[in-house]
Amino acid sequence: MLFINVIRKRLLFLLAVVLGVSLITFSISHLIPGDPARLVAGERASEEVVQNIRIQMGLDRPLPEQYWKYLNATIHGDLGTSLRTNRPVAEDLKIFFPATLELALIALLLAVLVGAPLGVLSAVYRDRPIDHVVRTMAVTGISTPAFWLGLLLIMTFYGDLGWLPSGGRIGTELTPPARVTGLYLIDSAIAGDWPAFASSFKHLILPAFTLSFVHLGVVARQIRSAMLEELQQDYVRTARANGIAKWQVIVRHALPNALIPSVTVLGLALGDLLYGAVLTETVFAWPGMGAYVVNSIQSLDFPAVMGFAVVVSFAYVLVNLFVDLIYMLIDPRIQEVN
Repeated sequence: MLFINVIRKRLLFLLAVVLGVSLITFSISHLIPGDPARLVAGERASEEVVQNIRIQMGLDRPLPEQYWKYLNATIHGDLGTSLRTNRPVAEDLKIFFPATLELALIALLLAVLVGAPLGVLSAVYRDRPIDHVVRTMAVTGISTPAFWLGLLLIMTFYGDLGWLPSGGRIGTELTPPARVTGLYLIDSAIAGDWPAFASSFKHLILPAFTLSFVHLGVVARQIRSAMLEELQQDYVRTARANGIAKWQVIVRHALPNALIPSVTVLGLALGDLLYGAVLTETVFAWPGMGAYVVNSIQSLDFPAVMGFAVVVSFAYVLVNLFVDLIYMLIDPRIQEVN
């Protein structure tokens, strides 16, 4: 019953968020100078032709009426038609979303696999040299612009060393795997196409590391803080007094408790990665939603930009709902509070 109540409340919150995002993006798109009808008609089209297109697109109607029409269509899954690709925005996002999701998931996995051990070491060896190194790395990661780091990695690992590709999802000499999930690593593994798997993996390394670097620092700081608190608890001192080995106490008792509050941080990180992929995808020519929305902004393709904002905000709230449910499952105290 508790889960149903939480889901019901969060779904109402989700509707409010999507409604707010759609209203903001709709307002901004109509405040920006530019005429989508002129863009569709072309620079040499007469004013009469442009006006006819404006009427066909409904741009001659009052803004509240246009917004209501857009909102009604969005509820039914119609995000409009892209002015640039001339395809339904929903179909475009369906094509590009798996690339962004794959990049965000690998970046999150990398941040957890590297950030969590660093956070534990930093807490266990507090105020030692390794603690100073980890804290410096965390601050550096949070402060480093993703586009600058991406360009630096391309210059080093592609330009100077030639070890890794500079962009794209797969080598141009290879055929992308048959679409099952849209995630090249999984699809190529399902197909048994190992050259495609290896190429996809190599193309993921630089953009995933760039995208994860900021969140690696966030994860390390969060784990460090939680571990320091756990290491001060009585059960840890009791376990040590009973002769249990130091690292056994840390790994089997303190770390699981320290990971509980970190679940929320990881959920927020995944949402941030979906948004943050915009710059990284642009730098690495990654064919995901980030590159799609940047090209759409440059072309004044308002339906595509609004569709991107609505879909990402929807995914962001869903991820947070999922995280809250996991949090309640692994921490009974949250259920008692609710």
